[in-house]
Amino acid sequence: MNTIKLLVAALIAAMPSLALAQDPGAPGMGVMGQVIFFAGFILIFYFLIWRPQSKRAKEHKNLMSGLNKGDEVVTSGGVAGRITKVTDDFIVVEVAENVEIKVQKVAVAAALPKGTLKDI
Repeated sequence: MNTIKLLVAALIAAMPSLALAQDPGAPGMGVMGQVIFFAGFILIFYFLIWRPQSKRAKEHKNLMSGLNKGDEVVTSGGVAGRITKVTDDFIVVEVAENVEIKVQKVAVAAALPKGTLKDI
């Protein structure tokens, strides 16, 4: 048991010197390699994160601007209803007979096809 502790202590003590050891004759990546690596990283970031997010934001903006009285919608909280009144920032959604709630337009998650609420 003692020898294992000594061996682990020796390995931990040797780690910094092993990590810093590099063959002096080995060529590095170079400036051009670093630029290509950085450009590849930017492209991956653009295609996997930024572009899909901006596409979703554009679709949601079009959805909010196209809301009209009589449309059936689902909010981000999961409330489904029919729009009865539209203002600049808010809409009034009828969720049941004679039950209306005011909701911000940005809270609308999706517009449903006509007649969907009757099927639910």
